[in-house]
Amino acid sequence: MSLNRPFTRRSLLAGAAAAGAAAGLSPFSRAMAAGTLTVGFVYVGPRDDYGYNQAHAEGAAALKSISGIKVIEEENVPETVVVQKTMESMINLDGAGLVFPTSFGYFDPHMLKMCEKYPKVQFRHCGGMWTAGKHPVNAGSYFGYIDEGQYLSGIVAGHATKSKKLGFVAAKPIPQVLRNINAFMLGAKASNPDATVQVIFTGEWSMPVKEAEAVNSLADQGVDVVTCHVDSPKVVAETSVKRGMFVCGYHADQKPLAGDKYLTGAEWNWKTVYEGFAKDMMAGKPIGNFVRGGIKEGLVKTSAYGPAVSDAARKQADAAKAEFMKDGGFAIFKGPVKDNKGKEVIAAAKTYGQTDVWLESMDWLVEGVVGSTS
Repeated sequence: MSLNRPFTRRSLLAGAAAAGAAAGLSPFSRAMAAGTLTVGFVYVGPRDDYGYNQAHAEGAAALKSISGIKVIEEENVPETVVVQKTMESMINLDGAGLVFPTSFGYFDPHMLKMCEKYPKVQFRHCGGMWTAGKHPVNAGSYFGYIDEGQYLSGIVAGHATKSKKLGFVAAKPIPQVLRNINAFMLGAKASNPDATVQVIFTGEWSMPVKEAEAVNSLADQGVDVVTCHVDSPKVVAETSVKRGMFVCGYHADQKPLAGDKYLTGAEWNWKTVYEGFAKDMMAGKPIGNFVRGGIKEGLVKTSAYGPAVSDAARKQADAAKAEFMKDGGFAIFKGPVKDNKGKEVIAAAKTYGQTDVWLESMDWLVEGVVGSTS
């Protein structure tokens, strides 16, 4: 569902900027003077990908019914200088005052350059890279503790597996991905101590051929439940079903793809973040530069249970979810924990809560995970 708008915007950008200068008032200034906030969303892939981009697009859709807010979107924008042109066109053609460049690679240098060039425009990036005192004050980041959802998926997967072999298709061994893999393993261990998780890294956020190959390899090894951390779980879900495996989703709801083979999934709920930012900005309030939250804060949710999920699995997962909802939450990473090389990475008396920055430097795989970060 390509919009074909990036090319049109970019080709008109120079003329629009000149016209705005001649009029003496930028589109952003005119929009704010009229009481309208234009919010721009930039996606690295299609916004109907059943994954990362769709989760953001669903959050953006929630803003469209709010009076005084105009939403503009661009999909399939690469992590190159092209995204700078897209953001600049949103500002100069549409008067965007709040821009969400959603992909990991948009932040540095692309978003940071736009922040410096347009200090009156607010930019918020999905990820954990903004640092106070280092980055511009009109920049910021937001992210959710989706490893909570992965932990719950692990519990359900542990109940569902007969082979005791679970699979995880992942893009890159960065801390956010490793945290999800480890949480899934720890959840599975809580319900099935003998379960293991075989992980395969594709090396790319979106590589359908490698994702299909990874799923087929897992199936050949006897894996019977699969989850993932790639931009679009579509290929993983569809290939898993073809091989007769159960699916735990990620980013968005993949039940339309997996049908009765869908167990549950870890989903983003970006509506909470986007509505909060936009409403605060409309009210003239400062918006947060570093926003985080999990299930309790409404930034993360889980997919509805599929028909194959047992009553015992539902009961255990629901009990764990209730713990996440309490003040202080439930600690996924609580010692003693060893990595899959036998080294103790979390001591017996140590607990790392969700907000602990140490978790954002994770470079190991927990005991029970079959695979390597190198």
